[in-house]
Amino acid sequence: MKSYKQTFAGLKHAALIPFFVIGDPDFDTSLEIIKAAIDAGADVLELGIAFSDPIADGPTIQKADIRALSSGIDIEKAKDFIKKVKAYKDIPIGLLMYYNLIFQYGTEKFFTDFANAGTNSVLIADLSIDDVDEIYTPARKAGLDTVFMVTPNTETERAKKIAEKCTGFIYTVSLLGVTGGRDTLSDMIKPLISRLKSITDVPVCVGFGVSTPAHAVELAKAGADGVIIGSRIVRIIEENLNDKKSIPAKVKSFLTQIKEAIVKV
Repeated sequence: MKSYKQTFAGLKHAALIPFFVIGDPDFDTSLEIIKAAIDAGADVLELGIAFSDPIADGPTIQKADIRALSSGIDIEKAKDFIKKVKAYKDIPIGLLMYYNLIFQYGTEKFFTDFANAGTNSVLIADLSIDDVDEIYTPARKAGLDTVFMVTPNTETERAKKIAEKCTGFIYTVSLLGVTGGRDTLSDMIKPLISRLKSITDVPVCVGFGVSTPAHAVELAKAGADGVIIGSRIVRIIEENLNDKKSIPAKVKSFLTQIKEAIVKV
């Protein structure tokens, strides 16, 4: 299974990391969308498992969670989904999700089962670094990398503590607030990337608010090792629900533009 370390070491540009909610708008369409994203040049995938109370997410991804839950997605189907993605291409897959789902399933069992399905890491949006002992050892024991979030208001000493526990990459939040497309990037992000680069060698990947090729280029030029794009892609899905068969091609077209832009940096 391809690791984050192998992936980032082999890239001469910032990694393209699209985010999708598994099962949005339904299992089969979601799988075709993600295959299209891979064909467009995605280097890493960030996948969400739908949850009823996604507190870190804005309206766009909240609605994607509702669609996925309505289509019948659950933990078992999510495992099957990841296996199908891996069968299409061996690409690193990170889960971005909420702790309740893991706790209810059983923490050690969850990490073991999803590692076996082909997952590389699990980022828990509502678990702080202060509670890292609950998941760090079982995650590493299962063979998973660990990914945690740093935000613009994270103090340097705390950022060092977080970086020390990240074996995959640092999920760098570009702004204060929830997920969602923005017209411009926060002026907080460039100093944050520089600060993280000065304290760690772990790849720094930036998400929240990244919506355009210009945003991706700006982040790549600022030194980001990866560009995470979620809400803008999920909105393409939302806008084309009346013609699901068209969605994979539209997502592929958008991500191809992003990839072509960051490759030139």
